[in-house]
Amino acid sequence: MEEGQHMTQEKLKLSLQQRWASSALDAGNAEYLEQLYHLYLENPESVDQQWRDYFSQMVPAATTSLEQSHETIKDEMRRLVEHRHRHHPASPEELHHKAKQVQVLQLINAYRFRGHQWAKIDPLEQREIPDIPDLRLDYHNLDDEDCDTVYNTGSLAGPETATLSEIVAIVQSTYCGSIGSEYMHITNTLEKRWIQDYLETPRGQASFSNEVKVRILKHLSAAEGLEHYLHSKYVGQKRFSLEGGESLIPMLSELIHRGGTEHGIEEMAIGMAHRGRLNVLVNIMGKTPAELFKEFEGKVSDEDKGTGDVKYHMGFSSDIVTEGALVHVALAFNPSHLEIVSPVVEGSVRARQDRRQDKNGKLVLPILIHGDAALAGQGVVMETINMSQSRGYSTKGTIHIVINNQIGFTTSNLEDARSTMYCTDIAKMVNAPIFHVNGDDPEAVLFVTQLAIDYRMMFAKDVVIDLVCYRRHGHSEADEPLATQPVMYQRIRQMPTTREAFAKKLLDEAVLTTSEVERMASDYRSRLEAGKALVEGLVESEAGKYPYFADWSPYLALDCLSVVETQVERERLERLYRRLEILPEDFTVHPNVRRILENRSKMLQGEIPIDWGFAETMAYATLVDEGFNVRLSGQDCGRGTFFHRHAVLHNQKDGSSYVPLRNLSEDQGNFLPINSLLSEEAVLAFEYGYATTDPTTLTIWEAQFGDFANNAQVVIDQFISAGEQKWNRLCGLVMFLPHGVEGQGPEHSSARLERYLQLCAQHNMLVCVPTTAAQIFHLLRRQMLMSCRRPLIVMTPKSMLRNPVASSSLEALTGGQFHRLIPEIDELDDAGVKRILLCSGKVYYDLLERRRKDERYDVAIIRLEQLYPFPDVELKRELARYPQADEFIWCQEEPMNQGAWYSSQHHMRAAIGKQNYLHYAGRPLLAAPAVGYLSLHKKQLQQLVDDAFGPIEV
Repeated sequence: MEEGQHMTQEKLKLSLQQRWASSALDAGNAEYLEQLYHLYLENPESVDQQWRDYFSQMVPAATTSLEQSHETIKDEMRRLVEHRHRHHPASPEELHHKAKQVQVLQLINAYRFRGHQWAKIDPLEQREIPDIPDLRLDYHNLDDEDCDTVYNTGSLAGPETATLSEIVAIVQSTYCGSIGSEYMHITNTLEKRWIQDYLETPRGQASFSNEVKVRILKHLSAAEGLEHYLHSKYVGQKRFSLEGGESLIPMLSELIHRGGTEHGIEEMAIGMAHRGRLNVLVNIMGKTPAELFKEFEGKVSDEDKGTGDVKYHMGFSSDIVTEGALVHVALAFNPSHLEIVSPVVEGSVRARQDRRQDKNGKLVLPILIHGDAALAGQGVVMETINMSQSRGYSTKGTIHIVINNQIGFTTSNLEDARSTMYCTDIAKMVNAPIFHVNGDDPEAVLFVTQLAIDYRMMFAKDVVIDLVCYRRHGHSEADEPLATQPVMYQRIRQMPTTREAFAKKLLDEAVLTTSEVERMASDYRSRLEAGKALVEGLVESEAGKYPYFADWSPYLALDCLSVVETQVERERLERLYRRLEILPEDFTVHPNVRRILENRSKMLQGEIPIDWGFAETMAYATLVDEGFNVRLSGQDCGRGTFFHRHAVLHNQKDGSSYVPLRNLSEDQGNFLPINSLLSEEAVLAFEYGYATTDPTTLTIWEAQFGDFANNAQVVIDQFISAGEQKWNRLCGLVMFLPHGVEGQGPEHSSARLERYLQLCAQHNMLVCVPTTAAQIFHLLRRQMLMSCRRPLIVMTPKSMLRNPVASSSLEALTGGQFHRLIPEIDELDDAGVKRILLCSGKVYYDLLERRRKDERYDVAIIRLEQLYPFPDVELKRELARYPQADEFIWCQEEPMNQGAWYSSQHHMRAAIGKQNYLHYAGRPLLAAPAVGYLSLHKKQLQQLVDDAFGPIEV
């Protein structure tokens, strides 16, 4: 044995001997201590404090492995016990009682681990209760004869000793009542002990005051009253009612009021799908019934713009006064894609927290309301939860609420809906506590709500409330659920509503009289019919005076066509780059990176042309210098997938990192590069949410390869392209999509340009394909300096990043602007031009190389750098330079059924006039974006160029 290990063993033995001499156990046995120690290893809180102190000080130094230390302790304990037993033998009764004591502690611990499986959380009482041996007395060698024996309760809150019957009653009421608690999977001991104390202390079992109970009934009456009114007045219209889950309303009200009063929360952002949304809008957010009725009746006011959306997709925001603070509550707009709103809300919350410098998440709280089937079935849930503790995406904990109808559309069988015991099991991946609660026990719901928000504010982590309820009607009110779930719905139709059951409870307790209960419902109905806001504490705030209001007024231009001055003085570029060159003392960059930085210094001096990486870096530098923020996220975006950016430098000596763009000046804007988790859907949705909340931040998401955006298509279709038209939500998000057919096979070639162009209408976004370094410089600056905010889709290059043909001069930065169209760059005789090639992207350089090689001075090449909004005026003006041209060819490297051909040819035909015909030169129709064989790729490219310059087939 090593000398250090030997000393550790001796110290351990001495410690054990000293403690044993003063131990309260005058006699014992090895089995008892081993079992007690085993409990300690499983869960330190399961044994008394004195034993926790005892065991914690016996752990050897780090030189011994964990397994060795445990075995060493147990062996030493066994020897000491045997020694003690020889000199002070215990009586059989003492030994028997001590063995039973350990079994009692194990029983208590079993309820903490598995009591939720016996909990009465299903209001339908159809949940199968499994046989769990761990929760039976006989499993722990206990029986009815032990029930009157007094035992130490260990760490169980309450009296230090109690009879076994009393102990069982406590753990059953705590863990097997209307609340099923899952928290023993959490690895943090402090968190587990905090939750354990919260659940097991007398306050965990206490009843609420009569005042609170009446308030609960008011909320339930409002929830039920709205649904009944809509059901009778708008027969047959979808509303995705909350009936069966009405306890959500008192729950949300409690979150708002406890959050503002007890915790000082000032903002809450809520994301939810359809179920109960209208109820939340009216009874929580304060939307007037009159507004809702207008939507049911399909009326549109003259002020309404865009396409609009169905009523159960609409968002809302309001200010609610609590006893502690004014809480601003926002309900996010949400499409039909269920859980996709989750990361959008998280991004919006992160932007709000950044705006307030709320680094600990004490002022802004995200709340996500899920459906049970969607929570378990939608992959974006996992991606969102996985972001919860990451540096670039954390919002310091989200309260997740599951409206658990125990059914999807018509899928109720556990074996069809998921492979886990609960729909909430996904949250265990981040050690989030989960509380299942019976929706027909509103007091239990309120207690769990308080527990959840207190936990989140204490530990800044996600927490889940599983509101187990039911759906009184079908998926929509027009469905007949008995057709697919006969047993479930026969039971539902026999049940009283949650309000009826709780009202009866209050009547039995003499809290209210029958007339008071009836008056409560009729008063709500009267106020509902009056059409005015129904939420108490609702205030009308003046947005301009709201201290953390995001001012969108400078960005309300209807189009983004105005020319924007984006050039920067040379002296300013030099000053900023000199700051970028300053690195921390003793900071060593990789030789390849050092070479890139040295070349950038030469670019600034005009010694070599400017490449893409330098131009992009200087665009960021100038923007943060002007007070804008830049948020750049994506997989490997700090370095850049293609080793061109190097926004984050890494010290080769110690691995530390340094971000030069964050160290320009004290009053600069923030520059935040984030190497994202391996997610596209959730991360892009997060960045969309951020961009819709902060117009002063250049928010960029970069795909590692452009086609990776396939995994986030729902975000593009339902938010980025249509969010403004549906919900009047402006967004300046930028998407960097590496694009170019370069012989790298189908999956690393195309960013699917055609998809974005197909979605373009009504100036909803900008689609650009810049081909020079100066163009990206001016494009990024234009995005922040123009008087509108629209999503910007950029087809960024791969091989062109360092290709000299795509470089620019320093003067192009100091005296230029972004050009939607770049005209012919060679000096041609305009009158001698017979053919005009129109193109976009990298293929331009292939065409230019051939034209110069063959000296085809009768061919002009025009680049379209912005494909939407299409540069109609510029193209017409440029074509007018060539009066003799009568051959027009669109050239693209993408297959004919992809790229810009189908979506943009009508714009080009309108510019060249009806008297001329527009021809196509490019790859043929393909199902895949590109071929996988380099030789075939080269052959296709050769054919493309030949077609562009060869005879035109009529």
